[in-house]
This record gives sequence, C-alpha cells and structure tokens, in this order.
Amino acid sequence: MNATVAGAPVSFGVFELTPEGSEIVSPDELLESLAAAGYRGVDLGPEGYLGRGPELRARLDRFGLDLAGGWVQLPLTDDDAFEASLPTLRSVLRRFSEGAERGPARLPLPTLADDGSATRKAHPGRGEEVDPLAATAWHRLLANLETAARIVREAGFEPTFHHHAGTFVESPAEIDHFLAHSDVGLTLDTGHLFIAGGDPAEAIRRWGDRINHLHLKDVDVGRLRGVLSAGGGMREVWSGGAFVAFGRGDVDLEGVMEAMQRRAYDGWVVVEQDVLNGPSAPIAEFLASRSVDQRINRGALSRWV
Repeated sequence: MNATVAGAPVSFGVFELTPEGSEIVSPDELLESLAAAGYRGVDLGPEGYLGRGPELRARLDRFGLDLAGGWVQLPLTDDDAFEASLPTLRSVLRRFSEGAERGPARLPLPTLADDGSATRKAHPGRGEEVDPLAATAWHRLLANLETAARIVREAGFEPTFHHHAGTFVESPAEIDHFLAHSDVGLTLDTGHLFIAGGDPAEAIRRWGDRINHLHLKDVDVGRLRGVLSAGGGMREVWSGGAFVAFGRGDVDLEGVMEAMQRRAYDGWVVVEQDVLNGPSAPIAEFLASRSVDQRINRGALSRWV
C-alpha cells in the first residue's frame, strides 16, 4: 500500500460545530502534535483556521505537513441554496491551491458532502426511515454534485464524496445509489458507515474500485448505542465520546487495512477521532489528551503505512 497518513482538526475538537465560546487548540499546537506523532498531512479544518495565502503555506512548511483534504458541505438537494453556496466552495478551493502551491507528491482531495436535513441529523443512521429522499430530490442532489465536481476539477483537483451520518447519502443503499449515478470517487469513513449499519471491511469489497479517500475512525458501539437510544443526534454522538482511539472501539481496523492493502490503495489515510470539547474544558488538558490519542492512532497504523 502506497498511502500517506494525515491527521485532522476534528480530532482536536476543531470543526464547524465547535461550541461557541469554547477555547480551541491553536493551529500551531495542533500541527506540532501531529508532526511529533509521525503524521505527514492534515485536513484543512474550518476555512481560515490554518491560515490563508502565504500564512497557510508557511505554517504547513514549518511542520513538514501537506494538506490531505477538507470538508466542503453543500446543500445538494436545494437548488437555490446550492447556488448560494458556490462562492464558499470556490473560496475553499483557493485554500487548497495555496496549500498545494509547492506541488506536493500527493494533492489534497476536496471532500464534498451533502448537507442533509435537521430531521436526519437528529436521527443518525435512520435517515431512510425518518426522512426518505424522493426521486426528484435525488436528481437534484446528483446534478448539483456534478456541478460541484466540475468546479473542483477546473481548479486542478479531484473531488471525493463523503457519505455522512445525518445526510441524504448515509446508508449502504444510498451509497450504492450515489455510486451508480456519479463518477465522483468515494471517501470511505469507517465511523459514519458503522453508524449507518454498514460494515467497513465489506464496504471495501463492495466499493473498493471507487474509494479514492479513506477516513479512519474507531467507534465504541456501547457509547454510540447509548447516545442514540437516548434520542441523541450527531452533536451528541460527537460530544458523547463515541469515537475513540484505535483499539478501544469495535471497528475492525486490521480488516479494513488488510483489505485496502490487498487493493494496493494509493492515497491519503486520514485519521479522524471526532470530538467536541465543552466550553469549560481546560484547553491544556484537552490538548494533552488528544495528543496521546493521536500517537496511539498513528502507532496502530504502523504495520501498514
């Protein structure tokens, strides 16, 4: 397997849903922690978090890291909202261009995702049951995704699509439908697939030819079920500690990595351990805990990459 391992700001509580008022890990602290643990790349995180222009490039250079990708959430089933979101997509693509201006061996992949609905976000893993997508809405989703993919390719990058709990492409059947009607590659996310009732190792056998990006998570099924049975949505999944360090959860990491190795996967492996820190969490302790987990996670992959 010719893969490159990256970390992600979400593993340090830094993403779009970080609670307002929470102190966050600084970008330099985050990158220093990842570099020290042996990561070679990092996801973009919220636009501007790692900087813009020369600041972004200088920061990546200082820690010897390249951009692996970055989350771009788009309201794909709403034509007007989608059109209004395109300036944001183009702005994020400028960050990718700035981050990749040295011509790294492995370019970042803009990671496109559907925005889902409030109902789906409140019932992760049950989207087809609580908020099924009509055929006309599927058509809009796929057409708008095609437009987004064209914009990404015109900017010089290859897009990838992230199935995500709480969105309209969540379950294995919905992923099947997406793949049958789009030429965009798939970001396989082991944690989100687990939430939607899928098996990551089986997913590689089923969709391996289309996987061009890998997000690795481990999931504590007991915690996850506790959150969902109590009526929690995705915010509660993130804040409830359902995503844990490798080896502490129930995802078959060895099965996933062996399956990817058999397919001679050549791409980014992004380690994500999504967590939300509360407003009162002591940031130094939080950073230390997250750093320990990321060392564990990187070490767990050393057999393969």
